[in-house]
Amino acid sequence: MNTTKWERKPLGAVAGLCLGKMLDQKKNKGELLPYLANVNVRWGEFSLDGLRTMRFEPREMDRYGLKFGDIVMCEGGEPGRCAIWKNQVPGMMIQKALHRIRPREVLDYRFAHYNLLHIGQSKGFDQFFTGSTIKHLPLEKLARVEINVPPLPVQRRIASILSAYDDLMENSQRRIRLLEAMARALYREWFVHFRFPGHEKLPLVATPLGDIPKGWQVMELAKVCVDHQGIQTGPFGSQLHESDYSDEGVPVVMPKDLIDFRISTENIARIPEETAENLSRHRMRPGDIVYGRRGDIGRRAFLMAYQAGWFCGTGCLRIRPNPQPVNGWYLFNYLGQSDVVGLIQGRAQGVTMPNLNTGVMSSVPVRLPPRKLQDHFAHLTFPMAEAREALTATIENLRRTRDLLLQRLLSGQVELAPSNGKETNP
Repeated sequence: MNTTKWERKPLGAVAGLCLGKMLDQKKNKGELLPYLANVNVRWGEFSLDGLRTMRFEPREMDRYGLKFGDIVMCEGGEPGRCAIWKNQVPGMMIQKALHRIRPREVLDYRFAHYNLLHIGQSKGFDQFFTGSTIKHLPLEKLARVEINVPPLPVQRRIASILSAYDDLMENSQRRIRLLEAMARALYREWFVHFRFPGHEKLPLVATPLGDIPKGWQVMELAKVCVDHQGIQTGPFGSQLHESDYSDEGVPVVMPKDLIDFRISTENIARIPEETAENLSRHRMRPGDIVYGRRGDIGRRAFLMAYQAGWFCGTGCLRIRPNPQPVNGWYLFNYLGQSDVVGLIQGRAQGVTMPNLNTGVMSSVPVRLPPRKLQDHFAHLTFPMAEAREALTATIENLRRTRDLLLQRLLSGQVELAPSNGKETNP
């Protein structure tokens, strides 16, 4: 590829930059509008669950509002995470933890995003960070970050190639969201609204958890888990040292790895097989539930068959259901019910950081339908979870391929064929 016409320009020269609004419930006035926070921005995508609202005055809407093609980037915490806004939610605003980057006419918004994504993932922003404990990327320093700016037609051709991978990933993500919505809807219909097959014949009876169908039970979590260490925390720091970790070996599941109710291996730590065997009581089996017990209470994942032998790390808690009274997949979904999550959060100990232990979890009440109904639910919905795992693996493979190609395209290492006016597909 001919890179003689490629220029290096500071971001502030080719894009408009803006830091979001300081949020203050007492002082802010105007219309209640949704806003993005740091937690809503990931590498290349948004998580739009649990959006909050804040008051914005009319004069602030242009300054802090988002338009299609804006790039939203984290200013603090893990600076550099960014994604393209595509009007997923009307009237979206940003708060102070985020930068809005609005490319000018010389810069294709997709090409700009891939540049910034590559810089962030390759630690290229690190030299601009401030702060020792919490990292920040100030606006004036972001403006000095240099990016490659080839002619606009070249930008668009590169962006179209990379966007084809993103389109395939988004298709898989849409299928995942559909599967999840179907499973959640069935769970609510049967086990929250009690409209399961045959419910017409069963009257409701009073229990400490409210009215439930006759024949259902309420038991403590410890009593639906296996005897002896049915609920167990990960190893203490004195048992597993930093020097025990390795580049290869058995995956060690930490709270940070529990993302979207599955185990992400993107940044997972590992230990040698020998170390894992020496602490074998912390190795997990298919059907176990691994639960984050520090910080964001409620993070959890269900151990799939291919994850057998993975290690429950420090900061996590492992729940091993007893298959006689409870179907593990039903229990996993029950623990995600909003009132159950709230109950567990209320019991979490600690002022600065909520913390769960085996004693707190052992007494959590569990509503138990007849085992046949639990199994029927699992028969209908667990294949959806398996399909999600397959789709997620596809997404991860596509992302790895795209990122490898991204690096080569942005550096001019890949020779592009003359444009024929058509999009390039992978």
